[in-house]
Parts: sequence; C-alpha cells; structure tokens
Amino acid sequence: MSSRRFYIDRGVGESRGAITLGGRPERLILVREGLPAVQALGARVAARVRSVDRTLAIAFLDLGEGPDAVLNLAAGVGPIVEGGWVEVEIKSEARGGKGGSARWLGPTSGPARLLAAGPSLEDRIGALAKGAPIVEGPPARSAADLAQEEALQTVFPLRGGGSIAVETTRALVAVDVDVGAAKGDGAKRAVWEANLAALSEAARVLRLKGLGGLVVIDLAGRGQDGPPLLAAARAAFAPDNPGVALGPVSRFGTLELTIPRRSRATLEILTDGSSTVTLALALLRALEREAAADGGARLEAIAAPAIAAAARPFLSRLADRFGARLDIRAEDGCDSYEVMRR
Repeated sequence: MSSRRFYIDRGVGESRGAITLGGRPERLILVREGLPAVQALGARVAARVRSVDRTLAIAFLDLGEGPDAVLNLAAGVGPIVEGGWVEVEIKSEARGGKGGSARWLGPTSGPARLLAAGPSLEDRIGALAKGAPIVEGPPARSAADLAQEEALQTVFPLRGGGSIAVETTRALVAVDVDVGAAKGDGAKRAVWEANLAALSEAARVLRLKGLGGLVVIDLAGRGQDGPPLLAAARAAFAPDNPGVALGPVSRFGTLELTIPRRSRATLEILTDGSSTVTLALALLRALEREAAADGGARLEAIAAPAIAAAARPFLSRLADRFGARLDIRAEDGCDSYEVMRR
C-alpha cells in the first residue's frame, strides 16, 4: 500500500490539513475563522427547542448561530417540549443550506451557547495519522495548495488512459467513466482496466472533495462482470469510509453507493459565496509568501472589490509580522487578484 503523509498549514484566516497518498492529495480539511463553532462536528451545545414535529418524530433546535439542527426523537430522548433547553452534540454539519443533525445528551438551561468545541484540526489530522509524523511549514503549504487546486477540478485522468468526471447535484454525486480512444482487440481489456482504475480514483477524489451521500458511478462499456467490479469498489471505498453501503452493478452499467456525510464538504466550503472567501485567503497567502521572500519590498495586492473587502480585515495580522509595507487595493473590473511591488 502507498504511504500516507500528513500536513498542517497554518495561515491567516484559515488553517488547512492535507493528507497525501502515494504523493497525490487524498484529503483536505479546512478550518476557517469566523464560522460558528456551534455548528462544528462534535461540538457540545446548549440549544433551544424551536419546534417539534411529532409526526416525523423530529425536533428543530436553535443553536444560537447558523441554521437550526435536527434532533431525531428516538427512544431515550426526551422529554422534548417547544421552548425547552437541551444539551446536544453535533453529529453532522449543516450543508447546502440544510441544517445539520444533533445527538441528545440531556436537559440543560439557556441561553443557547457553545459548551465544548468540537475536535481541533490537530485532533482530526492526528486521529488519521495514528502516530505518524505531521509536517508543518513550507512543505505543508505546498501540499495544501496542491490539494486545494485538485479539489476544485472536475476531470481526473486515469492511469493507463481515460478519465473520470466528478460532478454534484442537489440529489447525488455523479461519476462518469470515460475509457478514452481504446479500439480493436484490446478494447475490452482497456474498458475493464479503466473501470478498475476509475473505482480507485473515484474513492480518492470523493475523499479529497469531502463528498458523500448517494454516489452513482456510470461505468464504461456494457455487460460488465458485476461481482468482481463490486468487490473492487468495496476494496476502494470501504476501508476509508466507515458506514459505506454499495449496491450491485445494474444492467445499465451503473454502480450506486452511499457514503455517510458528517462534515460539510470541502468542495462546498471552497465554492461557497462564488469563491470570494477562498480567493481572499489565497490573496493573503500570496502576500505572505512574497513578503517572506523579500524582506524589504513594499507590496500591494490589487483585487476585485468583494475579494479585497474579505481579505482586508486580516491585513493587520500580516502587518504584525512584516510591518506596514503591505496593502490591499480594490479595483473595479478586476475579477481576481494580483500581488505587485510598489
């Protein structure tokens, strides 16, 4: 098995955890400042019961910040009354405009507040590393940058030819396998090898993007040998995705599986708000990189107004390290950013 390496990149406004497998990005964990701690996976929260739906056996909880969480009224939960106060643990994070889910711990008193933070970035990477070294500094910055760049891609080449495309909808994640230009006597074998490579690559890419829920893989070719492909899919997905469930290969050549969703998808964080925050944080990293490389240069980042506005509150943090030689200027007509010497 290829070895994994673990990295933590600490930046202004955001820290990133990256994991590589065989030198390729496999996971990217983002921790951004300003996001409500009460919404984070594993957080313990005092929440107010906003409403109860006895028909569906669920309650909606006001966490104090962000969307309401859903509490399933299973056996052992309660009593739950509207307006009451409960202590819960966040079991899955909010995503796609939908609230997360919570686990009941017991009754409590108001107001709505954070009782205990969820696992830190160090805790999360450490749990995956299981004692392996965790690298910080410039190598971690490079690893996180590469992982972020790849997480935003849609098409991924396969070893031996062909590619997969990974796209999301409101209902599911679609993975399309393209075998490429294989023809002739070797075409059947090329299709088989492409499907095997696609399953392994799809597992890696979904972990990198943090995607889960219903996944439909449209395999290449027709008349696939279903049981061996299902065994290959189980080997690719099950070890690193606890709780994954796989269905058989259908007569239409598709394989369906479900991956439990607990954390908000990395891809959603990167693309939320038309990527404004993601670009603002990249601007700050670029300023930091240039300032560290040239200790005397006066630097100015020219950026789209929305990006400049998102980045400017963090500028003082860089000034504490590099002095008052950095600036950010908004410019109409600019759709990204550029760092220049003044």
